[in-house]
Amino acid sequence: MSAIEIILGILVILVSLVIIAAVLLQQGRRAGVNGVISGAADTFLSKNKARTFDAMVARLTKYVAIAFFVLAIVANVIALRG
Repeated sequence: MSAIEIILGILVILVSLVIIAAVLLQQGRRAGVNGVISGAADTFLSKNKARTFDAMVARLTKYVAIAFFVLAIVANVIALRG
């Protein structure tokens, strides 16, 4: 086992832990049901929806998931070569 394989393995584990934390931090989809019931009262808050904590965590989850898949594929290719 080479040093690169060990480093990639550690990175995959760290990135997977970040994905788990990001998913656990996200608010459930059922929380949006209350907005449907309240009607137009939520329109002011929906203007800044892209800046909310939930939006940032969702964006973080997407980027970390992409990094996880890329790292997993790279680690697999390196392991198959050696």
